[in-house]
Amino acid sequence: MRRSSRLVALFIVVLAGAVGLTGAPGVLAQSGGAVSQQDELSGKKICGYPRPSGVPQEVWENACEACTSVPVSPEASAEGTLTSHSCDGGYEIRIKVVPGKKFAAGTLRDVMKGGGLGEEKPPNRQEIKVGQIPQAAETFTRYDASYPFMNEKGVIIGETTIGGRRELFNDEGLFDIMELERLALERGATAREVVKVMGEFGEKYGYGDSGECLTVADPKEVWQFEIFGAGAVEKGAVWAAKRIPAGEVGVSANRSRITTLGDDPNWTMYAKGVYQVAEAMGWWKKGDPFIFNRVFGMGAGPITPNRREWRVLSILAPSLKLDPWAPEQPFSVKPDKKVTVRDVMQIHRDVYEGTPFEQTSNPLAGPFGTPNRWTVPREYTAAPGYSPVERMIAVHQASYVVVLQARDNMPPWIGSLAWFAEDDAKTSVFTPLYAGNLKVPTAYEIGRRDRFDRNSAWWASNFINNWANLNWHAMIQDIRVKQVEIEDKLLADQAIIEKTALELYKADPERARTFISDYSNRVAQENYMKWWELADKLVTDYQDGGWRLSDPAKKSYPAEWLNKQGPFGTKKPDAPAAAAPVKKDEKK
Repeated sequence: MRRSSRLVALFIVVLAGAVGLTGAPGVLAQSGGAVSQQDELSGKKICGYPRPSGVPQEVWENACEACTSVPVSPEASAEGTLTSHSCDGGYEIRIKVVPGKKFAAGTLRDVMKGGGLGEEKPPNRQEIKVGQIPQAAETFTRYDASYPFMNEKGVIIGETTIGGRRELFNDEGLFDIMELERLALERGATAREVVKVMGEFGEKYGYGDSGECLTVADPKEVWQFEIFGAGAVEKGAVWAAKRIPAGEVGVSANRSRITTLGDDPNWTMYAKGVYQVAEAMGWWKKGDPFIFNRVFGMGAGPITPNRREWRVLSILAPSLKLDPWAPEQPFSVKPDKKVTVRDVMQIHRDVYEGTPFEQTSNPLAGPFGTPNRWTVPREYTAAPGYSPVERMIAVHQASYVVVLQARDNMPPWIGSLAWFAEDDAKTSVFTPLYAGNLKVPTAYEIGRRDRFDRNSAWWASNFINNWANLNWHAMIQDIRVKQVEIEDKLLADQAIIEKTALELYKADPERARTFISDYSNRVAQENYMKWWELADKLVTDYQDGGWRLSDPAKKSYPAEWLNKQGPFGTKKPDAPAAAAPVKKDEKK
């Protein structure tokens, strides 16, 4: 998420102005500067428009490898409003519950920037204090992770990086996207309030991060919120939010998706200076069509297909027969059937199996069909017209995946929850964490990537993912059996648990909160332990090529793969060599 240093750019208008929410920003008390940035152009620093000089087209197109989100309107869902977030990359693996508090008048809130990457990262990649703003009289309890995802009021958030025009990047903006989410979840009781808080504070104090999309939802609606910096001269923000139409589903997969901006605030919201900035930068003039993602998100370059957009929408609406090579997919579609939590979980485990883009049978998959892909070196030149690696929805480098659910027929403590999976969803297990939780188990609060730790829930899932690469086509069968066993029971128990919580809530809300929190923590702890048990079993079963297994297909090279290789191995001579003559003195 960290971006380049301040750029020289055209003069742009100052973006400011409040939208009238309680706890509006006041005078900033500066106490620091912009977060120290690394200058090397790698990873997400490549993402954005135009393509950086010296970066190959293929590398640039695949640079944004972080995050997929699937927003589902309540009318399109069988189980309330849904959204999701796969945090794909080397980010923070610890999560925690941050309790809400009450504050005396005049209290200031520290603004932090530059964190969310894990405690194992060097000091210049840890968060630092960059300023202060007036604190709200009261804040809501929320979950904190690399990207905060839910508060006690039942607001839920998914995230993906979308880059945007490089001229918009301004590291001097006070807020990065993580801190903006924290602030909004502390203060917003509905999705609309959260959107407005983020837009207001971004405009007032400046947005100093790359382009981002957040899918912000509550039990009644879900919004796609996209935000960029306002350029190098002024600290501000350009942003827009578009509501997913009733009965439809959307997707965000690392590029801007908002097109036209309407005037009905029930369906569209945007920064007050959005048109002025576009005009001042020379990207739009009055009278021309205003297409938000072309102006700010993509620039004038060619629009290339986004496979994940196509895949998500095609899974949910196969009858549309969407074109995987289309440069753009619809903003939202009506699904063929009501979407469930399980459907979204499975989307986040998808590797394009059953499509022309599947990744389990090409040469990089090896004999055992692993879909996990390591980095292709920049020195490698792909064959003309070929892309050696498809960016899948499920990727091994995920930090965590969360499927979020919000329902309006019960109190938010009970009606909203996060189905949380550590690491890569395809080899992990989802566990329910309710909005009313008071804490999470210690196993989820600890962990760092540079120290193997059996006390960490993340390491259990990460270990299984890595071990499965030894014999993917066999081990993934065992993993899926355990996933179904655990998750089916949790989904089946959900109605019973929530009925009990609702009965307790009528008499004593705090007792209901304790009950739902205790339940969440108990099953999360059980799942952490069960996943280490599965890891131990996979190590035992698949030692030395799986010789202990009774199924011969699980402990041998696949015949189909061997037959594809053609002749290989040691070439025997066509005829045996003649025996060397025996010398006379050797006959003795």
